[in-house]
Amino acid sequence: MSYEGLQAEVVPFKGHNGDTGEAYYARPTRAGKVPGIVVVMHLPGWDEWIIEVTRKFAHHGYAAISPHLYFREGSGSPDDIGARVRAAGGVADAQVVGDAVGAAAYLHAQPNSNGKVGIIGFCSGGRHAYLTACSAPGFDALVDCWGGNVVVDDPAKQLDARKPVAPIDLTEKLNCPMIGIFGNDDANPNREHVNKTEAVLKKLGKDYEFHRYDGCGHAFFNWARPSYRPEQAADGWNKVFTFLKKRIG
Repeated sequence: MSYEGLQAEVVPFKGHNGDTGEAYYARPTRAGKVPGIVVVMHLPGWDEWIIEVTRKFAHHGYAAISPHLYFREGSGSPDDIGARVRAAGGVADAQVVGDAVGAAAYLHAQPNSNGKVGIIGFCSGGRHAYLTACSAPGFDALVDCWGGNVVVDDPAKQLDARKPVAPIDLTEKLNCPMIGIFGNDDANPNREHVNKTEAVLKKLGKDYEFHRYDGCGHAFFNWARPSYRPEQAADGWNKVFTFLKKRIG
């Protein structure tokens, strides 16, 4: 069985407040309609690993787009831009949601769209994906990979004008199925945070599945980190693609 071809490029998209930013877009080149996926970058930024994840989705038959959430901060390496963003207190939640919604609109507008779009995020991107799926309509599946600060322990210290609400408090508005991938040795989200999130999802009757991995900390999918766990990562990706195939095609 031969591999499918794919095409990848940087494209302009309309984000929050109609701002024009750049996004990495990858799609299979075969004819026919395909599902879409918005890949929300992690806090380090729009780096090589996130770009490779976007291509991974195209390889598996999805039209994938990863918006550069820091495009308003000027040029520079992902590390430098990420440091500036962190020093400024991070990106405002409303801006992230607007950019993710704009990226989803880009996918819907493509002639190869089957009309279904999911959203996935890692680390802070997992939080942002959860927040977006709870804040905006139009998403058909949510994948949260170890999203930190979905649960807030100290609102006075952790919430501010940029992050006015804990995503967990918006769970009632979640209208799509969800899969969560977590490492049991992670500090954020720790086991208690994951348990609290699951308890709220269960209480509200949401359609979800959680998968937890022993011996794994934060970012265990990421081959560029010492925390990478290849065996568990392979199993986790398997579960993600099984979930997405069932939910969006």
